Amino acid sequence: MIKLTRLNGDSFTLNALYIEQIQSFPDTTITLTSSKKLVVRESQQEVVELIQLFYRKVGLTGVISKVGDEDES
Repeated sequence: MIKLTRLNGDSFTLNALYIEQIQSFPDTTITLTSSKKLVVRESQQEVVELIQLFYRKVGLTGVISKVGDEDES
């Protein structure tokens, strides 16, 4: 879940798994998989960063290792 702010200042929590797309019109508009649209104060980049943090927290993203970081045993 990610915490966001509506344009009127009200905070709410959104399940990031339901986000289909994020656009800036210039206000940041989030379209959910249900086609519902939410307009928030956070920038598009801030929302993307919050989603990435959420995905990492719940284990939906893998860890990318660099070449040479593998265990050579």
